[in-house]
Amino acid sequence: MPLENEPSNCGQCTTLNCSKLNSTYPTFCLTEATTDQEYDEIIRTYKEDPLTATIAVVSAEVAAKGIGKLNRAQEIAEFAKGLGAKKVGIASCVGLVKEAKAFIRYLDSQGIKSYSVLCKVGAIDKSVINVPKSKESHESICNPLLQAHILAKEKTDLNVIIGLCVGHDALFIKYSQAPTTYLIVKDRVNAHNPAAGLAALEKGL
Repeated sequence: MPLENEPSNCGQCTTLNCSKLNSTYPTFCLTEATTDQEYDEIIRTYKEDPLTATIAVVSAEVAAKGIGKLNRAQEIAEFAKGLGAKKVGIASCVGLVKEAKAFIRYLDSQGIKSYSVLCKVGAIDKSVINVPKSKESHESICNPLLQAHILAKEKTDLNVIIGLCVGHDALFIKYSQAPTTYLIVKDRVNAHNPAAGLAALEKGL
């Protein structure tokens, strides 16, 4: 057992032995701390839940095929094909509608149907849900719950987030009835590349 104040999670690991089994586990390793019963339950879910099993296998196949060869949009298209998705839902920020339309065109070129819903759908004023407004005129809320609701009515098989704000994305994922993945993670400062932002922040630590 780790001592008080000793590292206790993967964020402090320096061996990464769980990836290749070519090193040693640290004393606090979560791989070794997980019980056989927990492993049995998790493996059973991978094997016996049809959607989980399909996602696990297809995602591994796409990763193996796409490393260094396919961009994110291409990987999502391959993933959708592997799932046998008949319709892909797109939950997009209104500020990235240009990118959403480009993605729709790409899916069309791959023979994949899609259905898109922008974040301002419903045009509900911010005052209705007690969100402070920055001006006197109408300001629509971002509405991830309605986005998820509409895509559920459309019976989408896979949903894709394009640039929903932090928090709005969390609500969309919470209420989405289909498996959800990202095409674009919003980061206006770093051209939607959060990894670049982390690198810049680390320089200041």
